[in-house]
Order: sequence, then C-alpha cells, then structure tokens
Amino acid sequence: MQRKNFIKNSLLAGGGLLAARSTHAAAMGKNELPESGKPFKLNYGIHDGMFKNNAGKDFIDQIKFAYDIGFRSIEDNGMAGRPVEQQKAIGDALAKLGMSMGVFVLDKGGNDANTIASGKPENLEIFLKGCRQAVEVAKRCNAKLTTMVPGDFERDLPIGIQTANTIEALRKGAEILEPHGIVMVLEPLSDSPNLFLRHSDQTYAICKAVNSPSCKILFDMFHMQRNEGNIIHNIDLTYSEIAYFQIGNNPGRNEPTTGEMDYKNIFKHIYHKGYRGILGMEHGNSLPGKEGEMALIKAYRDSDDFEV
Repeated sequence: MQRKNFIKNSLLAGGGLLAARSTHAAAMGKNELPESGKPFKLNYGIHDGMFKNNAGKDFIDQIKFAYDIGFRSIEDNGMAGRPVEQQKAIGDALAKLGMSMGVFVLDKGGNDANTIASGKPENLEIFLKGCRQAVEVAKRCNAKLTTMVPGDFERDLPIGIQTANTIEALRKGAEILEPHGIVMVLEPLSDSPNLFLRHSDQTYAICKAVNSPSCKILFDMFHMQRNEGNIIHNIDLTYSEIAYFQIGNNPGRNEPTTGEMDYKNIFKHIYHKGYRGILGMEHGNSLPGKEGEMALIKAYRDSDDFEV
C-alpha cells in the first residue's frame, strides 16, 4: 500500500456520528456545559480518569460523557494490560459512538527497560513479542496506533552502533505490524537523560532509515518543549514522519492555558498543516474535582477557537 494512503487510512479510521447519545452531560445541566456536543475542530483524545467526577469511575461512562461534550477520541496507554473482555468492551463502545482509539503502549517491559539500542537478542525478542501482542490488542479495541519507546541509552556502545541496532529492531517490528495496518509511533521523552530517544530530529532520522509506514513519530509537545522547545518550527521540520501528537502544557503537564505554551496557536498551525489525526490529551487536570473537569473543557474550547 502506498505510504500516504496507509497513514491516512490508519489515522482516520473510526470516524462517524452516534445515532443515540448518552445522558451523562444532560444530567449536569445544559448551562454548565461549554457548547455541549459540538465537535472540536481538531480530534482530541481523552484519558481514563479525566472526567471521573462528572461521569463516574467506569471508563466507558467517561467515554460517553466525553462524546456528549464534543470529544471524538480516546487514548489509553495501559490498554494492553486491561482484561481482554474490557478491551473488547471499550472497542465496542467506541464503534457505537463513532469515536476513534488513539495510542496504547506497546509492552516491552517499560520505557527504560530492555533497550533495543543494545543489540541484545533477548531484548529484541521481548520487543517483537510486544509487537505480536499489540496486533491482538489492536484488533479488540479498534486501534491503529501503538506507542514505542526504545529504552535506555547503552553507555558502553558508540551512538552510531546504538542507532543501527535500533533501526534494525524497528524494521523487524514493522514487518509484524504493517500487514495489519498498525502504526508504531516512536516517542522521544524528557523523563530521564538516560533514555536513548530524546529529540524530534533524532526520531525523524530513525523513521526515515526504517522506511516503513508502520514506524512514525509520536510528537509529544510537552516532552519536546522540555527537551528542545521551538515547537512549531520542529513540527515543520519533522512533519512528514509525524503520525500522532500528544498534548500537555509546561510546566505542570496539565491542560492548555495553564503553562507557557500557546496551544491555541500551536493547534491552529497543526490544523492548517492538514493534520486530522488524533491529539492525545496525555496530561493531568490543573484543578481537582468537577471544577477541574469543567476548567479542562473550557481550556480546550478556548484553545480550539482558532480561525480556519
């Protein structure tokens, strides 16, 4: 399949509208909800727990609530660790609502663990096992994207050797995922200087070398603000390899409008570049309780209110 069509089909799968809406938002009172039900210009994906005070602890109830207030996607880092029946139930709920599933984390033992940069056969096998597992998880929850973090920097190997080891491993992983239309998105992180993958240009070079529609960039704007800044410019430089975005303001890693990052301008830029995939809301709520959840909704309405 051609690269452009592969990415387009993978990222935009799951669109549509719900025939019957839930009553969670209505129970709150119409006057409390900013533009209740109106879809956002961009496709923001909620997390489990983000609306638990208004919708309850059950994730499916939160998903229905999120639909009623205009969100059209979710992401769930821990999906692979959920019981199989729960994975299926979430997938079914999303399908009925016409919502999309964003990323879940490919299980290789943790972000820093079992680094594929080492070239160790045992680490490679753990990663490939995670790829095979990801195929099955994706089938259950209607996912097309899985997050991959290569692991820690291997200090006793030159950086060029580590990069070659990483590219070789990712090519093998992509061979497993590509027939199923699943995109493995590589995420450079700011959590620790010990991590191998930390910058967008580094990730771009690796994706170019892997040369597969199943190996692309997850551009987490919180992490990239901390590691390199210059967000819009770096999005432009790496855009051809970006398949997914994540959101979080800095400092604090909470919703837009709570930190130094001008998300209204960033969202406008991403929209005008033509991106219509999911932007995962991988952040906390700046305020507790129902008040914090309403503040989050307002922050997204305000930040999404850009000219098109």
